[in-house]
Parts: sequence; structure tokens; C-alpha cells
Amino acid sequence: MSTSAATAASAKPDQTSALERGEPMAGAEILVKCLEKEGVEWIFAYPGGASMPMHQALSKSSKIRTVLPRHEQGGSFAAEGYARATGKAGVCMGTSGPGATNLVTAIADAYLDSTPLVAITGQVPTFMIGRGAFQETDFFGVTLPIVKHSYLVTDPNDIPRIVKEAFHIAQTGRPGPVVIDMPKDVQEARTQPIYPDKVSLRGYKLLTEVDEVALNEAMGLLKQAKRPVIYAGGGIISGEASAELLEFAERAQIPVTTTLMGVGAFPETHPLSMKWLGMHGTVAANNAANEADLLLALGVRFDDRVTGKVEKFCEHGTIIHIDIDNAEINKNKLVRLPIQADIKIALTKLNALLAQAGYTKDGNRHAEWRAQVAKWREESPMQYEDEDPALIPPQWVIEQLYDLTKDTDFYMTTGVGQHQMWAAQYYHFDKPRRLITSLGLGSMGYGYPAALGVKAAFPDAEVVDIDGDGSFIMNVQELATAVAENIAAKAIILNNQHLGMVVQWEDLKYKSNRANTFLGKLHAPKDVYPNYAKMCEAFEVPCEHITRREDVVPALKRMLAAKTAYVLDIMVPHTEHVLPMIPGGMTYKDIITKPIRNEDGTKGFGDIKVATAL
Repeated sequence: MSTSAATAASAKPDQTSALERGEPMAGAEILVKCLEKEGVEWIFAYPGGASMPMHQALSKSSKIRTVLPRHEQGGSFAAEGYARATGKAGVCMGTSGPGATNLVTAIADAYLDSTPLVAITGQVPTFMIGRGAFQETDFFGVTLPIVKHSYLVTDPNDIPRIVKEAFHIAQTGRPGPVVIDMPKDVQEARTQPIYPDKVSLRGYKLLTEVDEVALNEAMGLLKQAKRPVIYAGGGIISGEASAELLEFAERAQIPVTTTLMGVGAFPETHPLSMKWLGMHGTVAANNAANEADLLLALGVRFDDRVTGKVEKFCEHGTIIHIDIDNAEINKNKLVRLPIQADIKIALTKLNALLAQAGYTKDGNRHAEWRAQVAKWREESPMQYEDEDPALIPPQWVIEQLYDLTKDTDFYMTTGVGQHQMWAAQYYHFDKPRRLITSLGLGSMGYGYPAALGVKAAFPDAEVVDIDGDGSFIMNVQELATAVAENIAAKAIILNNQHLGMVVQWEDLKYKSNRANTFLGKLHAPKDVYPNYAKMCEAFEVPCEHITRREDVVPALKRMLAAKTAYVLDIMVPHTEHVLPMIPGGMTYKDIITKPIRNEDGTKGFGDIKVATAL
């Protein structure tokens, strides 16, 4: 070796790990090794003073790709998107104080939508905790109400156990978020780690059995039913029970409706599908669920957006509720037959009982009831007014996207608002984990970061965020992440220059008085604001501004053909309402299916009375 080469070699940092050298490891190195052992391939992490040791350790990992988001919320939403699309825990990380608190919205979102998430945060050194140190926040305390479990690590020897437990808790049972708060001195302390082979948590036992007596009682109720309906939720998807649900519905010949969390759990193009129910769900689904004599509620929580006035929901029907979380049973709605069980195990056993009883997939059970459901579907399909060819109906855009992508490997994320409802109404999902959206918390700004997480998980799939202009701009900085990390997530902005869903409620309850819902130039000429094409140009992301209907489909094709991030900014009317609609706190009989005209001819809700609650 030459002198110059020897000098260069001696100057090069030693890249071998402490473990490989048989030396004690820093807590941060142990953490990264534990993440590798859990199969983590992606982490969305923003560095800061209290998390620098962990980032230094991540920089030496050949198994984990660290994505630098441009905001901690963007990174944590990306981790959620990854988790929702894969079923595996998404991992995000922030520093102490503001870095940690910027993760709170995603943690709460994951909690309400039962999404497996491991959120790792830096913390001030243990000897400074409680002293109001720079960038100190009691993150353990802040997140207690919105986590499945949380840890404050005080001993580096505990890191292997804690990480293994955290992933086990996040991904099993009813999935949810787990927080690991890591003080800086624990990250830097050195020890020789011992990695556990298994997890043993007192009081945390997975359900492996189901009450056979209860299942037989369910079979008895099913045999007596004349108007049965399956009401399936996100528990079907997180429980990986979509195949079992399909078999159950086909054997029993029962119409199926899902929650929005359950979209794709049952194929929406299947003859037994009524799509989803609730505030903006189909007339057929709402009618059937409320007029059923037997409602099989599978992996659901009777959310208010589904039930409306909960005491009137399925008022005269018998309800069987199967859920993995006993806390959800009889919480919002009292039921006749509660069954706590892993939904996949329960449906497997029910299918066996159906087979024993002679139920075959080619049967013709409940023919009269299914005919009634078909009549409701025919009489009240999803529809919208399309009177002005100069305008671009947002629903029509979703229909065109569906036609172009229905036979491809396609994932959709959304922001929160009218565009979210139209996307779910007019796209037809036949597979689980294909609609990734914030529902329980309704977090604006979710759509594009979540698309980054989905695209990271499935780089060969097409991933498109359907967004509104109000929601998209909340995390628009993640376009920089897409470019820097070469993650080709795309976005369609249905741009009406308003907070559309709030505008709809202003039309409904406040005589269309606009109270801070216009996003355009209020005290300036009313041209398009903001200019997304120029904004995207600054991020080096191709963007097309679309104002004519004839330009939409060619632009969609160009976007889908692109190999990079891409944005379509499509101008749509702000007067459009999401219909059908059951006003909050009311019943399926109060559903609004067609636009109502105000005295001046504009779309509104006339003198319709609404309940106080949204």
C-alpha cells in the first residue's frame, strides 16, 4: 500500500459495528440493531439535539433507509401510510420538545384508526427531566390518552426488551401506536445488549379461542333471519380476514356494507356489496342496515358518522357484534349477542358451521331481501348534477381515474374533506388496504405524506393522493421529500379555493354565511391562489393546472405515465355538495339525496332542520 493510500485508510472512519467487534454498544446503536431485528426497512425521522445519537447510529445501518421529512408531522403521516398499506408497524422519530409534539397528531390518528405505529422520540438527559430543560416536554404524559402503550427508557439494558415489546403491542390484537421516549444519556450510555427471543407481557394475551356456544347462538339467529345484513369495519382489514368475510357472505348470501375504515374489506363490485354506509354512504346501505332484522357487526365500533342518532340505528333489528376489543362492545350501541374474538378465527369457525349446515356459495337464500336491496341500489344510485360543460365535476374526475387505473396495482390516499368522500364514493375498491385515509381523527394534511409512505412500501405500484387545496397545503413541504428521496407519489388537487366540507355545513346550518372558509384572495383580485404550478416548480415537481374538462383525461394519463412525483391542480366548483348526506344526529330517514335550491337558485339546503351536533 502506498503512503498516500495508507494515510487515506487511516483517516477513514471505522464502519464496523461495536457488536461485530465484541465491544459494548451505545444505547442508540442498540436501538438501531433492535429495529433491524424487527424487520424495519424504512424510518421517517427528523433530527435534533436530543435525537442526534440515534441518527448517527441510523447512518451506519445498511438495512434501514432513513427518510428525512420536511416536517415531523409529514414523517409521522408517512409512517402511518406505510403501516396502513402493509399491516406492519410504521416507524417515525423526532427529537425532544417541539419535534416530539409535532408527532402527536399522527399518534392520535393512529390510535383512532387502529394503525400500528412506533413513534421514537429523543428526550433530555434523565438527570434533567422535570427541570424545564431546553426542549423538554413530558412526552410520556402528553401522549398517555392516545397510545396503546408507552415507554420512557431509563436504562440502556432495557432497550432490546422494550423495542421487541413495542412492536409486538403495536402490531397484535387491535393495532395501535406505541411511544418509546429515549433520553439522550441513555442513547449514549454503553452496555452489552441481550436480545430477547420472545415477548411475555403479563395481562396482554392474544385471543386464540372463540366462544363456541356464542357462535352456535349466532348460527341460530342467522337461520331465523329474513333480512340479514353484514356491517363490516376496519377490524376485517387489520385482522387479515377479507377472504373469510367473502366466503361467509357468499355462503350465507347476505348483503354487505362496510364502514369507511373497512372499504376494500369486501369487493365493492361484488353483487352483494352495497358499498359503505353512514353520513355520506349509499342509500341502499343505510336503508338495509337500519331495516335489517339481523345485523352482523364485524370489526366495527358503531361510530357516530355511521349510526347518526345512535339510539335509532337498527332500532328494531337484532345485533351480533364480534370484535377483538372488548371495550368497544356495548360502548356506543347495546347489542343482543356480544362476542369478543379475533375476527379471522371467528369467521373461519362460522364458515365451517355454515358448511356443516349445507350453506353453499351457489345458494339462493334471502332472495326477496336481496331483491329489495337491489331495488334501493337501482332507485338511488350515487349521482351528481352535471349541467354546465364549462365546469369540472369533482366526482367525474374520480370516475375517470377509476376507469384508467381499475386494472392496475393502485393505491389511493386522501386528505380530509369533500374530496375524501367523493374519492370513496366514486372509486370502487375490490382489495383491502387500497384506500388509505384519516377517518377517526379526520386529519387534514394527511394525504400526500401518507402517499409517500405507501409508495415507499410498494415502489412498483401506482400511488395517488386525492386532495383538496385546503388539506394539501398543510403538508405541501413534503414535495421536497418526494424529490430528494426519489419517491414518486402523485397528487390530484380538487381545487375549489374553499374549505369545502365546512362550506357545505355553512350552507346547511348558517344560511351560507362564509366564516373564514374562503382560501382565495379575500382582499385582492380573485385569481387562483395559491399558484400550485409555480409552487411545484420551486420543488422541481411537474404540475399541470387544469381548468377545462377536455384537458382532464389527457392530464391524468400523463400523470400516471410519469416516473416522478407529479401534481394535477384541477379547478372544481365550490358550490358542489357531497351527497347523499344524513345530517349529524339524525337518522337514515332524513337522508338528503339531491341538491336543494335556495330562493336565489344557488345550491343550498333550504329550510331543512338539522340536529345540533355535526
